Amino acid sequence: MSISLILLPLAVATVTAAHTARADRDERGRVVCQVQTRMRDENLLAAALRDTDAVVSADADVLTADWSGVRADFRRDADGIWTAHLTGEVDDARAVEIVQGVDAAYGRQVQRAVLERLRAQAPAAGLRLESEQVTEDTSVRLVFAVEGRSA
Repeated sequence: MSISLILLPLAVATVTAAHTARADRDERGRVVCQVQTRMRDENLLAAALRDTDAVVSADADVLTADWSGVRADFRRDADGIWTAHLTGEVDDARAVEIVQGVDAAYGRQVQRAVLERLRAQAPAAGLRLESEQVTEDTSVRLVFAVEGRSA
């Protein structure tokens, strides 16, 4: 007996990001774009930011990412969801583009973490990983054999 799991990469929430982006100006007149994200895990978010070539620093309540000409300060809202506040050479379209890139990288980080957890926990659940395949669309197919049972 075997079990197949197919893990699809998380889709980029283009429409959601576009609808939740808004721009203001700070005290220096710079455009500040705020985009709400679906991201929750701080470690995965920091790794995703690094994957997008951001220089990342963490403070008590803020995760800061710096790219050439753009800075994003990520803060949690009451529901634990990160909101990105972007400043610098950025407008609404660029803010959404940046957050979409981070969102895609975050999805890959989540997929990686889930795969690690499945591989680590499978033996305790009586499963043996028989094969693993990554498809063109970056989906991952894992085939597990159930230990102690005949097919």
